[in-house]
Amino acid sequence: MERGKKVGMVSLGCDKNRVDSEKILYSLQKAGYMLVSDAAEADIIIINTCAFIDAAKKESINTILEFAALKRDSGKKLIVAGCLAERYAEEIEKELPEVDVFVGIDSYKDIADILEEKYGRIVKTPDLSYYEKGRVLTTPMHYAYLKIADGCDNFCSYCAIPYIRGRYRSYPMEKLLEEAEKLAEQGVKELILVAQDTTRYGIDLYGRYALKELIRKLAKLPFAQIRLLYAYPELLDDELIAMIAEEEKLARYLDIPLQHIDDNVLKRMNRRSRSAEIYSLLEKIRSRSNEIAIRSGFIVGFPGETEEEYGKLRDFIKAGYIDYAGFFAYSREEGTAAGKMKGQIPSAVKRAREKELSEIQSANIVESHKKYLGKTIRVLYEGIDYKRCLFYGRNSQNAPDIDTKIYFSSDYPVEIGEYYNVCITATGFHLSGKTI
Repeated sequence: MERGKKVGMVSLGCDKNRVDSEKILYSLQKAGYMLVSDAAEADIIIINTCAFIDAAKKESINTILEFAALKRDSGKKLIVAGCLAERYAEEIEKELPEVDVFVGIDSYKDIADILEEKYGRIVKTPDLSYYEKGRVLTTPMHYAYLKIADGCDNFCSYCAIPYIRGRYRSYPMEKLLEEAEKLAEQGVKELILVAQDTTRYGIDLYGRYALKELIRKLAKLPFAQIRLLYAYPELLDDELIAMIAEEEKLARYLDIPLQHIDDNVLKRMNRRSRSAEIYSLLEKIRSRSNEIAIRSGFIVGFPGETEEEYGKLRDFIKAGYIDYAGFFAYSREEGTAAGKMKGQIPSAVKRAREKELSEIQSANIVESHKKYLGKTIRVLYEGIDYKRCLFYGRNSQNAPDIDTKIYFSSDYPVEIGEYYNVCITATGFHLSGKTI
């Protein structure tokens, strides 16, 4: 396949997948391909897929079919990469003959060679050296994700990630610092640390948990803010909580995947934390600093979840322990322990529970946001909402894309990616105000 062709990428799924996509784009750019922002205009369309839950798999398949129709009789080439290609390559190769090349996760570094030399074959060469090369940012230039590890060793009973991504693998600290330095040089102001489990960082490489050491070194770089996502509760110790509360550059924010609050459900999920430990951890965080926003994710309708067990989760959410949350109906994944469990919950029940918790949490947010009325907060300006005729951004307690926004007006020009002091004049699910 000749160089100089136009390449377009559609990246699906999580922010960890986004980082992979950015590195794929970088390697292709270095190989001589031209990158275009609209995949429909590309000669070579790459879809980096997700296969975490049923909804993600359906989105991946639908996206493949959409671009398969686009490439018909056009001479375009369609490449499917990522988790779907890794887990279901043999099956979907038969079902989707429109796809020209499937690229497994371990073959990202070889994608240019695959396109040119291994056309039409699935090649797997385990080597993660491509992480050392660079990235083409697909986020706004003022923030970027730093993936500090891949895979997972937790083996939660509902999750297929260890079977798709493999065992937990930390990336060497010196390589991460080099990557972070390059991001800072590009103008990135907020660095967001991600992995399937960030708190486990380093144990496989150094024989110790090294996340705090990594954060201290990153804090010396010229970022305005560093945000931590996916901190598992059992490894959130006093020292790390103190860092989040006190370190000037750390966002007052913790994303803690809890999944449930009932002990029986947590045990069936193969989670390490139990209800008493979760309550104790949350109270410890609150007592350390009431500025730390806590985000979490919860699964409803897990196999065997009784009304009583669900009721405990509902009461927990009503009590307002969590500032921001995502709720997900349990997705039965083949090859997982939970997929074989008895007591699978009907879809209608799962959807109803998911909806109820989402409504409760939204009401909690509206109530919690009242504390900001009349206060001035530091806002990172990110864009314009033309329907509202307002600018919007977020503060230290908001992560991009998943949390609430702060809308504001200004009597003077503002620039995307810069921080502004905004006085909050109205509250609700989102906050509204004006620059001062």
